[in-house]
Amino acid sequence: MNKDTLATLLRRSAIGAACLLASGLHASVDAAQPAPHGLALKRDDHAVNRGPLESSSYAGVVKRVAPSIVKITIQISHRHASLGGGDDGSQFPGLNDPFFRQFFGNRIPVVPEGPETGLGSGVIVSADGYIVTNNHVVDGAKQVMVTLADGRELQARVVGRDPQTDIAVVKVSASDLPAITFASSGKVEVGDRVLAIGNPFGIGETVTTGIVSATGRRAGLGLAYEDFIQTDAAINPGNSGGALVDVEGRLVGINTAILSRSGGFQGVGLAIPADLVGSVVDNLAAHGKVVRGYLGVGIQDLTPTLADSFGLKQQGGALVSDVQPGSPGARAGLKSGDVVTAVNGHPVDSAGRLSLTVGETPPGTKVTLDVLRDGRTEQFTATTASKPSSDGTGGDGQALAPADDQGVLNGVGVSDIDANARRELNLPERLSGAVITGVDPGCASARSGLREGDVILEINHHPVDSAKAAVDLSAGATGRKTLVKLWSHGNTVFVVVDETASGAADSAP
Repeated sequence: MNKDTLATLLRRSAIGAACLLASGLHASVDAAQPAPHGLALKRDDHAVNRGPLESSSYAGVVKRVAPSIVKITIQISHRHASLGGGDDGSQFPGLNDPFFRQFFGNRIPVVPEGPETGLGSGVIVSADGYIVTNNHVVDGAKQVMVTLADGRELQARVVGRDPQTDIAVVKVSASDLPAITFASSGKVEVGDRVLAIGNPFGIGETVTTGIVSATGRRAGLGLAYEDFIQTDAAINPGNSGGALVDVEGRLVGINTAILSRSGGFQGVGLAIPADLVGSVVDNLAAHGKVVRGYLGVGIQDLTPTLADSFGLKQQGGALVSDVQPGSPGARAGLKSGDVVTAVNGHPVDSAGRLSLTVGETPPGTKVTLDVLRDGRTEQFTATTASKPSSDGTGGDGQALAPADDQGVLNGVGVSDIDANARRELNLPERLSGAVITGVDPGCASARSGLREGDVILEINHHPVDSAKAAVDLSAGATGRKTLVKLWSHGNTVFVVVDETASGAADSAP
């Protein structure tokens, strides 16, 4: 992130409100145990009433929903802790601010060693005690306690966690609990009125209201699956895992994070949509984990610049950057450079949408893919598999070749892939190409995102199997725009290096 711009801080809301309590908790977390079957979640899929509001109060809605919202308290560990400004969930946020430091003589108080606890929220999703919250609320928890709206405190066990969506399910031993009703988040529209209900700062149940500001938001939180509902309903530390509901009291999302420059709420809150929550909760309750579909292809958004480089008029879709050998995508006939535009007739407008759609498809399911290839739309049928864990392997290589400063990739140094490079960069054995050894910070390649340690796989659709090949292709290329296929940080991506904008700047005194 550019240090000249005001940094945007991502703070997870529940753990940011962590407190240090003197009294220990007595609720033990059992090992994750799957439920005997999936949950029968209460659902109401009709679109929310968007007519004129007949009442100036949401008291009736809150009375219906509030009993379904719980406070979750976790014991993290026993260690010496201080009240500082960190973001690890063990401290009150903001105490490093000069405004607070003045009350302590510019010294942050040190708390004696003792049980460290965190606070969050949760939502009851079944009458027999299943509760959904955020993964980051219970991650690393040694003990968990759930406080119901009626004041009862119940011990809980973690049924399952899904870090890829930041969803977790915990279970308490109780019956006849007030389960919330799920809305269809796919029918939520920007401008719909919503309410956020949770337990900020541990002070007790709190309700805020606002509107849906955006849907399908990707915020770069580091999650594999991001499809957030954005809202301006105030979400504060401790609200993580709480409910975002519509004006009919139905769950449309689980509050998970805020985007903030100060650490406090500034009008941008993020919630995981209810449709995704329901799918993950079903899997966690039934299996203790989420079983996702897998095609084995690397994908990225098809930007206008990339579309132009491929000679495409298509502006939306998921560009296939890599196809794993032997994967379902390979067996279906997909190739690097294909653009997936629909799955089973449902449009795909981004790489994130394709990831979510395939991930929610059970392994062993046949899917029909609409694919744009060489300007024509073709259909391919693939059978999803279970998503494997990824790892890197070692390999061999040798030699060194300098970059050619007369080519299209000016300012880029490359070398062959040798054994050291494979080991240090964790490159798969099957990978061949040219390792970038250096990039001039002022060149067009650097502005386009090429970095030291990336591996050049193709230049203008021509494969690169050595540093010499990269140099030759760079020197022989024409034009000022170069399409480069890279292996970068474990992913295959396409990048367009545009030197048209650098000519005037390079010639300036």
